[in-house]
Amino acid sequence: MVMGFSIALMVFSALLMLLVLMHKGKGGGLSDMFGGGMQSSVGGSSVAERNLDRITVVVGLLWFACIVVLALLMKLDN
Repeated sequence: MVMGFSIALMVFSALLMLLVLMHKGKGGGLSDMFGGGMQSSVGGSSVAERNLDRITVVVGLLWFACIVVLALLMKLDN
């Protein structure tokens, strides 16, 4: 049981990293260092960006739930 949640945590961690890196830079941060500040933003966010936001939040919540479940399972195991 613990092994399954550990594997799920690794998968969600990798997926969360990829999703965060796919986000468009808002400027003023490290994204400017890599050329993200040169792009002009057209007002508002696109449908794809909003969907990416939603998917990132869902994966982040699943990642957090895996951590909580793993902590509870390890506490019960001892």
